[in-house]
Amino acid sequence: MNGSLVIKKKCLLEYIFFSNYFYGICAVALSVEASLQQLFPLNGVQYFGLIFIVTVFYYTYPYIRKSRESNNPRTNWYTRNYDLMRWHQVLISIVLMLSGVLFIINYKKQFLNISLAEWLAILVFPIVGGFYYGINFLSRKYDIRRIGWLKPFIIGFTWAGLVTVYPVLFYCILNDQDYQFTGVGILLFLKNLMFIAVLCIMFDIKDYASDCFCSLKTFVVNHGLRKTIFRILLPLSIVGLAAFVWYAVAHHFHEMRIILNVIPFMLLVIVGYSLRKRRSLLYYLSIVDGLMLAKAICGTIAVKYF
Repeated sequence: MNGSLVIKKKCLLEYIFFSNYFYGICAVALSVEASLQQLFPLNGVQYFGLIFIVTVFYYTYPYIRKSRESNNPRTNWYTRNYDLMRWHQVLISIVLMLSGVLFIINYKKQFLNISLAEWLAILVFPIVGGFYYGINFLSRKYDIRRIGWLKPFIIGFTWAGLVTVYPVLFYCILNDQDYQFTGVGILLFLKNLMFIAVLCIMFDIKDYASDCFCSLKTFVVNHGLRKTIFRILLPLSIVGLAAFVWYAVAHHFHEMRIILNVIPFMLLVIVGYSLRKRRSLLYYLSIVDGLMLAKAICGTIAVKYF
C-alpha cells in the first residue's frame, strides 16, 4: 500500500515538473512580485492565465516529438507518454489561441492605440525566445542555444521581459496609460535577468556530459565544475546580494523587507554550493527552479507588508 502511494506521488511530481506546469506557476508568481514592486495594480485573471499557458506551451514545445530512449529522464518520460502529451499540447494550443483572441477582442480599442515603442517592447521577447529554439524555416544556424555562454543570458532576458516588463506594459495598455521605462523597472529587469541566468548556469551543470559531447561551449564545459561554481555562480550570487543590500539601505527599506529579499540570494548560494555533488533531474526542476518561486514569494510578502 505504501509502495503504491509512493509511486503515485512520484508520478504526480513527474507530471507537474516534466509537463512544465511548475514553470507556469513560477511565471505567474514572478509577474505578481514585479507588478507590486513597481507599485502597479495586478492585471486580471485572464492576463495571468495567458502567462501561465504561454509558459507551459513554450517549454513543452521541444519535447513533443517521438524520440528514442536516452539518458535524459524527461525525454524518456515524454516518449512513454507521447500520446498524452501530444494531445495535451494540442489542447493547450487551442486554449491559448482562443484566450488570445478573446483577450484582443475584449481590449480591441486599447490594442488599436498601441504605440510603436510599445509594440517593440511586446515583440522583442517572443522573438528572442523564438530564436532560442531555432527558427527552422530560416536556418538552424539561428539557434541561439548553440552559443553556450550566451544561452543563460538569453533565457534570463526572455524571462525578465515576461515577468518584469509585460505586467506593467499590459496594465498600461489595458488602462489607456502611456508605458514608460523607469529606473526601478530597469533595475528589477536586470535583477530578474541575472537571477534566472544564474539558475540557467546551474542547469548547464546537469547537462555537462551531453553538452561536452555536442561541443556546446557552456560555462561548465569551458571552465569545469569547480571553477563554474566557485568563480562564476557564487560570485554572481554574492554580487547580486551586495547590490540589493546597497540599494535597499540607500533607499531606507524596512529591515524585514531587506531580510525577506536577501533570503533568495542566500538560497542561491546554498543551492549553487550543493551542485558539487551529482543531483537528479527532479532536484534541478524542483529545487533549482524552485528558487524562482521562493524569490517571488519572499519579494511579494516583503513589498506587500513591509
